[in-house]
Amino acid sequence: MAMLKGKGAMTSVNLLAKTFNNNVTKDGRTRYLDVQIDHRDPRGPSQTNLHLVSQRTDDGLYNNGAPYSKGQFDKIVDAAGPNSEPILKDGQETGRIYAIKANVMPASKGSGLVLNSETLTQSDFKIDAATMDGQYASMKAAREAGGKAAAQQDAGTPATAAQATAEHGDVPLFEDTAQPASTEELAVG
Repeated sequence: MAMLKGKGAMTSVNLLAKTFNNNVTKDGRTRYLDVQIDHRDPRGPSQTNLHLVSQRTDDGLYNNGAPYSKGQFDKIVDAAGPNSEPILKDGQETGRIYAIKANVMPASKGSGLVLNSETLTQSDFKIDAATMDGQYASMKAAREAGGKAAAQQDAGTPATAAQATAEHGDVPLFEDTAQPASTEELAVG
């Protein structure tokens, strides 16, 4: 699940709220939403998991849904306005993704984060058919970057050449002993 740390990290976060038509309880009072940090939000690119909730199930899969009341869901729909995108299967709409912006907070029940429906506004970003592809690509890139950084740290090497230069400058760290040192002295004057 997403990790937001530091002052202001949970304030005015661009989010995507994904729900399927069958994610509502029989009485219609509760709807389950998979709320994710939008990968285009400044807090998104470093996240290996953009979901606010992510719990492993007994069958080895992950449940990313959290319950929201009908009133909270209505506020999400209102805040998104026309900034939503259908989820299609065989040409039929099976759900919808809403682009919104809100403060997030730790869930009172269970683990993870939930959005504060009292702080909902329009998202800074327009959602389109490619937005979810960007979500998956962003998480994959963050995982790959994290894996490379960990491997390089384990090997004792800097993560990038730019980092090496920044840490050590252009000064060589060792002398090349394959060539004899020059016996010529520099003139001082």
